[in-house]
Formats: sequence, structure tokens, C-alpha cells
Amino acid sequence: MYMAWMEPSSTTLGKTKELIKQGRERIGQTIKASGSRLCSYAEQVVFLMDHSRSPDKSTQPPTPTDNINLGPSANPNAKPTDFDFLKVIGKGSFGKVLLAKRKCDGTFYAVKVLHKKTILKKKEQNHIMAERNVLLKNVKHPFLVGLHYSFQTSEKLYFVLDYVNGGELFFHLQRERCFREPRARFYAAEVASAIGYLHSLNIIYRDLKPENILLDCQGHVVLTDFGLCKEGMEQEETTSTFCGTPEYLAPEVLKKQPYDRTVDWWCLGAVLYEMLFGLPPFYSRDVSQMYDNILHKPLHIQGSKTVAACDILQGLLHKDQKRRLGAKTDFLEIKNHVFFSPINWDDLYHKRITPPFNPNVAGPADLRHFDPEFTQEAISTSITHTPDLAASSSSASDAFLGFSYAPTEEDI
Repeated sequence: MYMAWMEPSSTTLGKTKELIKQGRERIGQTIKASGSRLCSYAEQVVFLMDHSRSPDKSTQPPTPTDNINLGPSANPNAKPTDFDFLKVIGKGSFGKVLLAKRKCDGTFYAVKVLHKKTILKKKEQNHIMAERNVLLKNVKHPFLVGLHYSFQTSEKLYFVLDYVNGGELFFHLQRERCFREPRARFYAAEVASAIGYLHSLNIIYRDLKPENILLDCQGHVVLTDFGLCKEGMEQEETTSTFCGTPEYLAPEVLKKQPYDRTVDWWCLGAVLYEMLFGLPPFYSRDVSQMYDNILHKPLHIQGSKTVAACDILQGLLHKDQKRRLGAKTDFLEIKNHVFFSPINWDDLYHKRITPPFNPNVAGPADLRHFDPEFTQEAISTSITHTPDLAASSSSASDAFLGFSYAPTEEDI
């Protein structure tokens, strides 16, 4: 149990963090409620991979015949043969993410390839579009991964995304045990800026954790994976979908009570705590015990941290969402906390602050920060070619009317 953890050795902590990673793979990164029973889904990966999740009560479950249209992100002239697919850099329940180089200009992208049949089977087509909607808005913020465009074949969907190869924050945290306060503050500030921007668009993120925070080649934060985002959340509005990642769930979510955007500030507190101390604040290998800790145990802060650090952790991790830091004026409260007094927010936003750590990647082809389990996998030939629509599954094509396109003779 984390509450009893006191200055473990580096070896012990490394083993513990590996157990956390293994445990997450077993119990899943995304959980949802089905009546009184908890259901878990696995497969968190490097880039924006897909989550099964409960729809909000206001949303009707999609049916296999729902039409999907990519709208403003669609590029009907694009096709798989526009790219050289170089390496697999992530995997999930709906498909894979690949490092790809566009042939016409040599630009590197992360291309997320999803299987329509799998999406239809899990009735996730509306959620794929909700994630796309958030991705389209991200191009306006420096610390959110952006969608450049999307296209599809009769069998697959392709999302062309920013390519980021500095590694997951979780990877670096696992390797270094914990971060010094200035480094943790820098990452927390960039993440808070991204979350504040999403909130300004009435979007709640709901799944902040070190695995969803990437570093770019310079060491700046890039927030990824918007599968659990909730759109249309006004300042005072609440929702009640049970979703998130076990270690970072806010008490009100565990209680299945209506919650608001302050769940994201709770998660920021949990991530900041983990950066400073090496483990999530209420961590236990026993998930039931961890939930009990989140609900009932007081926050334990030990060691020689500054008063400002202790105060912001107490504020962000307040169990009462109405008294939590950020409950009154949202991101403005976070910005104005004394912990962030060394930060010039305008310089931060414009990336004029030198990151405290440089991933030292040699270029786009440098994959040292990706899991070899992915990068050593062979790329399927089905990803790299445009299939004959007439020979494809009619059920998948029918379900994605307005989404699919047939290549023209010029394209072929």
C-alpha cells in the first residue's frame, strides 16, 4: 500500500513501478460501469489508441448502421500509398499507430490505422468521431497532439497525426524514479495549459496520466489520447459516466456522483504527486484497497518538499470537488498558485522556456523511446495498399456511408 511507503531503494521502486505497468496491462487503462459491475479494457499504447467506454446517459448507443462522415478532416484524395510506413509505434484494440513518411514531401507523421469491422463490432463509431472532433481543435494549442487530416479505404480508417518521439512521461519517470521540483513544475505547467485550453472549449479530458503525456524532440509536453473526452461541458455542467484510469480516479467518480471539470485538476494533482514521489498518491496493488484509499485516506506528503508544492498537492487532491483548487475560476486558479510563481505563462505557451530535459533524439527515425515490442513488429501489407472496394465487406461499407470513398482511375 502506498500510504505506508517510505523511501524505498531504487531497485525496489523500479520493481514496484514495473508491477504498476504490468498491472495496468492486466486490468486495463479504461474502465466503465455496467450496472453495479466494473468492466475493464486493456491496451494503452504510445499514441492515441482506442478505448471502449460507456456512453453518457444523454447519448444513445450507436447502431451498426450509423453513418459516419469525417467532415472537415476528410481528404478524399489521400490513400495509403501516399506514405512509406516505416515502423509500428503503438497498438490498440482497434488497430495500430505507425511511423510514416509522406512520399510527396518527406514529412513524418504518426498514422493511426483503425479497422472498421472492429469498430462496428464494439459499436464505437460515434466515439471515434467524438475523438476526431477534439483532435481537430488541438492544432491550435502547442501542448496537444493535432490531427492533420484523415482518409479511409473500404476496410480501414486512417488518421494522420503529429509525430512525437521523445517518449512517454511514464517511461522517463520509471527510469529516473522521480523528478526534482523544477522539472515537475515545468511539465505540470504545460499540462495545465493544455487542460485549461480544453476546458475553454467546454471539453473535459478525464484520463490524465503519465502514459498520455508525451515529450517532443525538444522535451516539451504533448498531451495525447482523447478517447475519453466529454464535449459540451459548460462551466457549471456535470456528467456521470464512470471512466478513467484506476490510480487517477477522483473520489466523486468512484462514488458515481455527478462530476465536473475539476476531475481533471484532481488528475493533475495525482500526476504531479507521482512526478515528485515516484508513485501515485493513493496507490495500492489491490485495486479495491486503492479505491478505499482514494475515498477515505488523507493525503500523505512526506519528504523535504517546498511549502508551495505541498499546498498545491493538498489543493488539487482535495476530496471535495467544490473545495478543490480550480473549482472557482478553473485554470486561472492553477496559474495563480504560488507553486507556479516561477513560470512566465506567456513564455511557456510560446515555448520560450527551455525544457529541463532533452530526449536527445537524433531525428524522426530515432525510436529509442518507443517500446521494441512495437517497433520490431512487421507491418501488415493490408495497411499499405488501397483495397478493391467491390471485393470488400459490404456490411462495413454500408455502415460507413459518407465515410468511404473509391479511388479514381487517376489515383490508381
